[in-house]
This record gives sequence, structure tokens and C-alpha cells, in this order.
Amino acid sequence: MQIFGVDIGGSGIKGAPVDLDRGDLTEERHKVLTPHPATPDAVADGVKEVVGHFGWTGPVGITFPGVVADGATIRTAANVDKAWVDTDARALLGDRLGGLPVTVLNDADAAGVAEMQFGAGRDRRGTVLLLTFGTGIGSALFTDGELVPNTELGHLELGGHDAEKRASTKAKEDNELTWEHWARRVTKYLAHVEMLFSPELFIIGGGVSRKADKFLPLIEGIKAEIVPAQLQNNAGIVGAAMRAAKTAS
Repeated sequence: MQIFGVDIGGSGIKGAPVDLDRGDLTEERHKVLTPHPATPDAVADGVKEVVGHFGWTGPVGITFPGVVADGATIRTAANVDKAWVDTDARALLGDRLGGLPVTVLNDADAAGVAEMQFGAGRDRRGTVLLLTFGTGIGSALFTDGELVPNTELGHLELGGHDAEKRASTKAKEDNELTWEHWARRVTKYLAHVEMLFSPELFIIGGGVSRKADKFLPLIEGIKAEIVPAQLQNNAGIVGAAMRAAKTAS
């Protein structure tokens, strides 16, 4: 079974058809840059371009980098335009896609769902936390395989700042931090999250997961196991498609 997944991020909008039996993309993903400002209409145009690239006409799962209430209404928009707040994303995106059935969920939650089914969290019980490091820091919290949605732990306070302002991949790039310096910031963040939730496993996702060998060995003093996401930066696309399939069934 194939369903289309789209992952809206702070820097790019990417998507592809997904084979839900394998948890993998069936074609090379298509990506466009996230518009700036990332207003609802501008982002919806980007989503339309990604979906239209494949000529897709079925259900579409779409992630959003913020809290998504009831699978429709956007409640927070830290890394896109604030005009998204209180927008009915499901209605807007469904209309822009010509009435295709649309399912919307938090981006990190989508990545987490995919990793728990097909990746690093497969068959893991207890408390598992997936953290995506990119423009911000997304989080997906699971207890015995069940998702606690919209946790947004990237906005915990760390050193008087939003944690993602200190420890995201964007913070590393903007401040030209070495891997060693950035790893120290990530360690402080993980220690704070571990104190609050005591997970058995951290899964590190987002684009930086492709370079896990450069920073994971530098993280010390964390009791939980720490592993890179196996689906890497495709996890959001896969998870979005999984949720759309569940909604359509």
C-alpha cells in the first residue's frame, strides 16, 4: 500500500510516496525551499508543488513544525510565520490540493511514529524519546509504544533560553560551533530532559542524524541509551503517510 507523505520544515518542504509495508519511500523525494516568510498560503503553495511533482491523487499526510490540535488547528508556530496560529491547516491544505484527503500532525510526532514502527524504536517498550535536531528541536514521547502528542520539548528552558535556540542544528550553524562545542550543549539538554522523563532510549533524528558519528561519541554522562534515527530525515515523510493511512482506513 502506498500513501503520500509531506514533511514541512523550517528550511524545506519535502515529500514522496511511501510503501507502508516497508516503511520506505518508493521514489526519490522532491524538495522545495520553505518560503520566507513562511505564511500559510506560501507554504500551502510549496506543498502543492511537492505533491503535484508526482501527480499524486490519493490521501496525503502532512507534518507541521508546531502543535496540531485535533489533526487540524495549528496552535504554535515557532519556526514559521505566526499567521499559522489558529489556522485550520487540514482545510487549507486540502483545498490547495484540490480536495484530496489530508491528515496533519506534528512533525516530530510523525518521525517518532515511523521510528517506533520501522526504525530504532521498533519493539522497544518503556519510555522512548525521539528528538529531531534541525531548524528547531522537535520531540516525540512514547510510553510502551503509545504516543503522547505535541510535547514540544525543544522549548524547555536551557540556560535562560529556549533549548532549541542553544542546541538545535541551526544554532550550531549560526554560531559556527565545532562538533565538540555543540555536543556539550546537546549533552546539557539531554541531561535536563532525562531528569524530567527518565527515558530508557533517546532516538536522535533530523538531518544531523546522518552525521551521528561526529557527535554521539562526544555525549557523556547520560544514563539512557542514545541511538541515531534509522530512517534519518525521511522519518517525517514516512510517519505522515502512516497517519494518513490510519485516518483513511
